[in-house]
Amino acid sequence: MNRLAEMRSQEYICRERAALDSARRSFWLAQAEEWEQRALAEIAYHFRECNLGAVEEPSPAR
Repeated sequence: MNRLAEMRSQEYICRERAALDSARRSFWLAQAEEWEQRALAEIAYHFRECNLGAVEEPSPAR
């Protein structure tokens, strides 16, 4: 989850720059959006991996 924290940090930095740099605001917001999408993809990957582990466990025999 360190990767997720780094991605969110980069997103935050880009949003801060957008607030401070009106000339390049759209650029920084686009960068923030990219980092946000990467973070969401990382979360989805993590949950897919967790769910695969749960599905692969054999069910008890009756």
